[in-house]
This record gives sequence, structure tokens and C-alpha cells, in this order.
Amino acid sequence: MRAFENFDLKQYNGYKVSAHCRRAFLPESEEEVIDIVRSNPDILFLGSGHNIILSQSFYDRDFMIFNGNLNAVAVDSAKGILEVEAGALMADASLFALENKLSGIEVFFDIPSSLGGAVVMNAGASGEEIKDVLLKVRYLDLDSLNVYELECDAIGFEYRNSFFQKNPRNIVLKAWLKLQPADYNVIKEKMDRVKAGRWAKQPRDYPNCGSVFKRPEGRFVGPMLDELNLKGFGIGGARVSEKHSGFIVNFDNAKGEDILNLIREIQKRVFDRFQVLLEVEQRII
Repeated sequence: MRAFENFDLKQYNGYKVSAHCRRAFLPESEEEVIDIVRSNPDILFLGSGHNIILSQSFYDRDFMIFNGNLNAVAVDSAKGILEVEAGALMADASLFALENKLSGIEVFFDIPSSLGGAVVMNAGASGEEIKDVLLKVRYLDLDSLNVYELECDAIGFEYRNSFFQKNPRNIVLKAWLKLQPADYNVIKEKMDRVKAGRWAKQPRDYPNCGSVFKRPEGRFVGPMLDELNLKGFGIGGARVSEKHSGFIVNFDNAKGEDILNLIREIQKRVFDRFQVLLEVEQRII
């Protein structure tokens, strides 16, 4: 286990916001996770940091960081099952599946997320979601410090939601994914196509955390913001992307409060014009 004091979280959040925490723990095993939580029950957790907004410049609290840790990926080739630890990036899991000629998670190749984060928010794109390939999840109950396993059908997946999203005192440790054998070139072609499509539509020139808002029923966020001429609109160092208005980018050393103030202004303008209250998809810490 590695531990650091006054730790800068800038490289551990997609917006690249500079924020420090009192201490950061980088566990290397499930047992270390439990030991850390036992001595620090109020610790905060970070996965890949690609769906969060750090609202404070300093946290007088400790963080546990899974990004770069707890990231093992293993395969049962005979059954087509991947065993993926929570800190593994979905891009790495997708490449591992490709090398083993297994199909089913190509759509996650260019989604910036850890396995744990993908499960918590039921990540997906183009009509595919993580629940479609998930068999079961191993997780830690922070209150009892017991480890449990939950079958996919019992996780209560919804659009960008799950049991774990609703019950944040349960931390994903590992998941098993059921994939299908396929030709290497067919899998790679889909991965390349997915990546090209995202790069054509989404901002990659400035730090961001993907789509800011959940899609409201019967509406699309981007067209509403476009109608309000919000592309390029900014507060402080945060700005609505000029490439895709559903994204907020760190244009110039944005602080967490810049991003949150911009979100509030967008929500106000959208509600005033369309009577639609946009719900933030990203987790605010």
C-alpha cells in the first residue's frame, strides 16, 4: 500500500482540476482496502475520476484512489468470462478482450471510465450498457466491512443508475463480464469505429468528464443548449464546449466552483426557456 500526505488530485480527475486532500491511499489488494476503511471509515473513493467534479480546492479528508491500482484483468477463455478489478480502465479491459478474441465491450474502448465507475453508473453508448455483459459484482459494504457478491439481475440497473449509485456505502471491488468469441479483426474494426465516431463529435482538446447532464425524457441536451447559444459560454476557467454543448471543458485552469457555477447557469437558462430541469450526471464531491 502507498500513502501520501497533502496529495494533489489533479491527475486523478478528468477535468484536471487542482485540488488537494489531507491524505491519499493507493491500495494494492482487497485486503488493503478493508484495512484502510477499518481505520478510516469516512474516507472518500476515486475510481478513474472521469465522472466527478471536485468542488473544493482542499479536502480535510482522506481519499482512496483505485486508478492505477486494483486493476488486474483475467480471463477464463473456455467460458468467455473476464474477471476485472474495479480500478481497471475500460479501455484496458477492452484491449485485453480483443487480444483474447472476445466481443461485447468494444463500445467501452474509448469511454474514459474504470470498471467500478462503469458498473456504478451503468455506463454505455449506442444502445449498449455494461449491464448487458455483466454476470456479477463483488463489493465491500463499508458499514459492516463484509464482502458480498451480487448477480446482475439483483443490481437494479436503470439508465445511468444502479444499486451502487443509490447505495454509495457499497464499493465495487471486482466484476465478471460474459463475452462472446469473435474474429480479432471484426472486434478491432468496431473498436476503431467507436473511437473515430467519438473523436469526431466530442471535445478532446481540453480536459472534461464527458456528458454533464442526463438526457431528459423526450429531449436532448445539446440542441437545447445550442438554441440558447451556449456553445463557448464560460464562467471563470470553465466553458461549454464549442464542439459539443453537452460537455463542459476546463478551458483555462478552471476551479471546481467555476464548473458548478456554469452548471447552475445552464440549468437556470434551460429551465427558463424549456421548463426542463437538467439533472447532473457527474458526481459532485
